[in-house]
Amino acid sequence: MARTGYVFRKEGLLHDTGPGHVERIARLEAVRDAFAAAKLNPPEIASGPASREDLLRIHREDHIAAIEKTCAEDGDYPDVDTTMGKGSWEAALTAAGAAIGACRAVVDNEVDNAFVAVRPPGHHAEADHAMGFCLFNNVAIAARWLQVEAGIKKIAILDWDVHHGNGTQHSFYEDDTVYYASIHQHPLFPGTGFPSERGKNNTNLNVQMTWGNGPGEWIAAMEKHVLPEFARFDPDFLLISCGFDAHRLDPLASQRLDVATFVHLTEMVKPIAGGKIVSVLEGGYHLEALAESAVAHFKALQA
Repeated sequence: MARTGYVFRKEGLLHDTGPGHVERIARLEAVRDAFAAAKLNPPEIASGPASREDLLRIHREDHIAAIEKTCAEDGDYPDVDTTMGKGSWEAALTAAGAAIGACRAVVDNEVDNAFVAVRPPGHHAEADHAMGFCLFNNVAIAARWLQVEAGIKKIAILDWDVHHGNGTQHSFYEDDTVYYASIHQHPLFPGTGFPSERGKNNTNLNVQMTWGNGPGEWIAAMEKHVLPEFARFDPDFLLISCGFDAHRLDPLASQRLDVATFVHLTEMVKPIAGGKIVSVLEGGYHLEALAESAVAHFKALQA
């Protein structure tokens, strides 16, 4: 059985997106409560907020300053979807810092792998602007931390959130030391992520799913595309942008995955990078499906 660490940061509950918003505080509460009900009692990984230096490896200073100012003043939002309040700055720094903390724990051999339950999510956040519920790109920030601070040379990022991670792709598109692979529904927000976009030395992969695709199509995408590409790349570390919004009950998409599919996907990737894996929560907007999938994903990492 693997030593699977867990990061839950209560600061994520400070990020108030307002009434009726799907990326809401209840998402993190649902995951927290499901872990408690399952009596998993995982080793909890200590983490702190990301530093300015951590953020600047991915984001421009003017973007960071704008988010800080907007949160402090409870001011204008970047767009109608990406809302924030006074607690959002602390939540966003803590989310990115939690991803870094989990990576540090794996690198230091405190745990074999880890699951990070935080919000706001990150994979839509660009270098110079927030979008799609995301303020800072947690996984991209963690990837750069691994390279700069831990000396990890080659990193694979697997994004199985149902939406394409435009921010993560753009962060590493011209960098062949990071391989970004996404399986996502198309057409769907943000309308990016085409198979023709291969990145520097073919280290970018987009596999598009159509309306109503289910477990068979997703597993085939892994077997035919993602796993062979990652085997060729031979990464030293794997980061997962772990959205559960391809679940059949999710209100924002039209895929037909179930909890068992997320278990299967997890089992498929466990051998990558010698099992050095950190999975960071992205989307998932049906509370019961999100909570059940997160617990099952954790158990699969642990098995």
